[in-house]
Amino acid sequence: MLRQNGRRHGRPPGRPWRALTVLLASLPLLMLPACTSGASKADKTSPASSSRTSAAPTAIPAWAKGMKTVTPDLLPAEARRTLELIDRGGPFPYDKDGTVFGNYENRLPKQTRGYYHEYTVPTPGARTRGARRIITGDHAERYYTGDHYQTFEAVVQP
Repeated sequence: MLRQNGRRHGRPPGRPWRALTVLLASLPLLMLPACTSGASKADKTSPASSSRTSAAPTAIPAWAKGMKTVTPDLLPAEARRTLELIDRGGPFPYDKDGTVFGNYENRLPKQTRGYYHEYTVPTPGARTRGARRIITGDHAERYYTGDHYQTFEAVVQP
C-alpha cells in the first residue's frame, strides 16, 4: 500500500491499539462456558439471540433443558420490567397481558390449554404491541421471544 506522510492510505491515523483492546476485552467471554445450549444455525443469526453470555454459571432447570437460555440481566430493560410486573401481579399496560398463550407454533413443551400465559414486552417506538413477549408456565417457567413466537429462550436465574 502506498504511503503518504508516513501513514497508510485508507486507514485513520492513530489508535492502533483499538483492535487489540477489543480483542483483549473479549477474551474472558471466550473462556466462559456458554449460557446457552441447543442453539441451531437459525438461532445464531436471529437478533433476539445475539451471543449473550452471563458471567455467573447458571443451573439449568429441567423444563429448560435443550433450549437456549438467558438470564434476566441479559434481557432488554423492557423485558426485565415486564418480569417485575409479573412477579407483582400487575398492573399490566396491555389488555391482552395475562391471557392464555396457545403455543400453536409448538415451540414450547406441549402442555394442556391454559398452561401458558403471555405478557407484552414493549418495543420502544412501536405503534402496536410489537413482537416481544414473555410467556409464563404454571410451574414458574418463563420464556422470552423477541420475534413473535418464532424462537424462544428459557429465562433462568443465575
